[in-house]
Amino acid sequence: MKVEEFDSSKLRGRARRLFHEWQTLEEGLRGRSDIQWHVQKTSAEGLPVCYLIDYHIRSICGVTNVEHLNEPGVDNEPLYADHFRMLLELPPNYPQVDAPPRLHFLTADEQGQPIPHPWHPNIRYFGEMAGRVCINMADTYTDLLWGVRRVASYLRYETFHATLEPPYPEDLQVAAWVRRGELRV
Repeated sequence: MKVEEFDSSKLRGRARRLFHEWQTLEEGLRGRSDIQWHVQKTSAEGLPVCYLIDYHIRSICGVTNVEHLNEPGVDNEPLYADHFRMLLELPPNYPQVDAPPRLHFLTADEQGQPIPHPWHPNIRYFGEMAGRVCINMADTYTDLLWGVRRVASYLRYETFHATLEPPYPEDLQVAAWVRRGELRV
């Protein structure tokens, strides 16, 4: 179903917010070639609660010699990709302050094969939580469209936090690499 076909006249509370987010994404990303989105899952009312966001933005997806990352004298040249996929999931009690959206880059395809995911101080690259995006600061977060655009600015390296002070980077190893001045996007 398309957002313009949905009857929102009787929506209240959370359902109204879900509809607003859906409508805002539709309007804000219409016609863009660098960011596309698809509804992955809907609520009982038929409103989106999970989106798949495709970013067609050239960005860093790793470095050479990663096993020797941040070792003195070791060159770590950036590796690039042009396509990244992110899940944007809304928990059952969204938009409550203790239920922020979950933004997570996919690190494997449907068959479990690794796929490129971003190399950025504010996106977890290593470990169990690889792909996790950190953007949800209560004083800056406004809506899903803002979050999707913010992640695009991460991929372009227009926005990043790599210093070891609050709010701390999501991935300290990538942040250390960025602080060393090896960033070439």
